[in-house]
Amino acid sequence: MIDLYYWTTPNGHKITIFLEEAEIPYTIHPINIGEGDQFQPEFLKISPNNRIPAIADNEPVDGGEPISVFESGAILEYLAEKTGKLLPLEIRDRYEALQWLYWQMGGLGPMLGQNHHFSKYAPEKIPYAIERYVKETSRLYGVLDKRLADREYAAGDYSIADIACYPWIVPYEAQGQNLDDFPNLKRWFEAIQARPAVQRAYAKAQEVNSNNTMSNEAKKVLFGQDKR
Repeated sequence: MIDLYYWTTPNGHKITIFLEEAEIPYTIHPINIGEGDQFQPEFLKISPNNRIPAIADNEPVDGGEPISVFESGAILEYLAEKTGKLLPLEIRDRYEALQWLYWQMGGLGPMLGQNHHFSKYAPEKIPYAIERYVKETSRLYGVLDKRLADREYAAGDYSIADIACYPWIVPYEAQGQNLDDFPNLKRWFEAIQARPAVQRAYAKAQEVNSNNTMSNEAKKVLFGQDKR
């Protein structure tokens, strides 16, 4: 059984998608990042960077004590290793997938996150910042679109690379993007969107987030202005 410490963000969605795809039993423990749950001592024991998601694996393959993992990329890699799913075993294919996972972790996620912040959440609208990150988002979309020109998924078969990237593309309209400008990416996006496991993962998100609203106080907590 996996204990998943989760909130309904792109990084959180990555893990529910994997768990649904791999059909691993798991329990969601909501960490409301607008209410400051990420700063609670119990959570910091498994996620010292006070960020979601994090997991505790109560049945590790070595049979020892539970293993906790934070950082969404590390969690995906850990779960793929544990299950033997969604990450190739052959070294060339494996590193095709891993490099695109790390591309998402190092570029796509952080840059699109800045897009979200300055376009939607920042208390002051700064045109330079908005333009910078919208353009960088478009550039990164273009990188992935080019990659997908001659293949169905980012790294051969559907893998943790695709699972990592997909949730960051979901809010494309809020990022100032039009998927029609990226036809290969659009085809890839629609194929993943149609997967039953992905639909189940997003249904879980709706259950968790059904009563949540982003107040000004919640924004202060979320963006580190108030650590409570």
